Amino acid sequence: MQLHHGQLNRSPVAGGGARAAALVTLAVLAVVAALYLARDFFIPIAVALLFNALLRPPVRLLERVGLPAPVGAAIVVLAFAGMLVGGAIALTGPLQRWIDEAPADFATAQVKLRNVRRSLSRISHAAQQMEQVTSTEEPGTGAPAPIPPPAGPGLAARLFGTTTAFVVGLVEVLLLVYLLLAVGTLFLRKLLRVVSREEKATARTIVDEIKAVIERYVLVTVAINLVQGAVVGLALWGLGVPHPALWGVATVFLEAIPYLGATVMVGALSLAAFATFDGVGRILVVPGAYLAITTLQNNVVSPVAYGRNLKLNPVAVLIAVMFWWFLWGVPGAFLAVPIVAAARIVAEHTEGLSALGEFLGA
Repeated sequence: MQLHHGQLNRSPVAGGGARAAALVTLAVLAVVAALYLARDFFIPIAVALLFNALLRPPVRLLERVGLPAPVGAAIVVLAFAGMLVGGAIALTGPLQRWIDEAPADFATAQVKLRNVRRSLSRISHAAQQMEQVTSTEEPGTGAPAPIPPPAGPGLAARLFGTTTAFVVGLVEVLLLVYLLLAVGTLFLRKLLRVVSREEKATARTIVDEIKAVIERYVLVTVAINLVQGAVVGLALWGLGVPHPALWGVATVFLEAIPYLGATVMVGALSLAAFATFDGVGRILVVPGAYLAITTLQNNVVSPVAYGRNLKLNPVAVLIAVMFWWFLWGVPGAFLAVPIVAAARIVAEHTEGLSALGEFLGA
């Protein structure tokens, strides 16, 4: 009877734990659904916060020389927008030439792939014979071939959307960045006013650490990617790859997306090398050069440049990149590392979340 009585005493606790776990699960699912369904609302805000970290130092510098924050923010945002427009105009010509030459390059690659296809045709023929042998359908009585689905949007449209949507989103982000830069620390002061006195010190520590980590991450990432893009462009120019400047620019942007960006670059460079060169050695050396440069950057330059506070668990980073790619596409993959870094800081300063902080850390 005593054992049965003890089991009865423990059952409410177990039931309460199960209910709490269910409530937490439902809350997480609700947050994920909200982030996905309202991504058009959240993405500009998240990107603006990241650009705010990038442009905050020059605004501070202008404040030190006597300019008010709204004036300094306007100067910095206009200069940043001018750099974006100038870079787009400068790349228009090379990009148009690459687009014009792309069909011929793909046709050349297709011709070269014919020999590979011939080698693989025997395997395909054997697979078809095995399928016919194992099929229970009589010849000519099989189910009709399924109707192919309608053609979906192109790759560029899936990644970046239409030009109009991209421009509108960029304008929204720039306006939000200006407001964030113009108000200075107002957001932080308002945040600290709504928390209790006991939690104010912890909240200030968390916010200060997140600001410092994200600012360092953005500035270091931009600097590293610019240098890496220049090195990749020079290396491809030396190897005789067409349009090395475009490949350098692509490196700058794609390397901001951990894992996925490098994978896209290796695949694209392999295709370009296959369409340009004939020898196997020259074809392999093009993606090999990129892999050598990015490996050196990831294992030597980045650990030193980012510092201890940005050393994250690579498994957690990969999972975060895949998760945010699913939710928000390219912007989500770009924002994954800052989100993981911020989550680690919050977990380290929150009671009960130390295990999450330990997992996210290196």
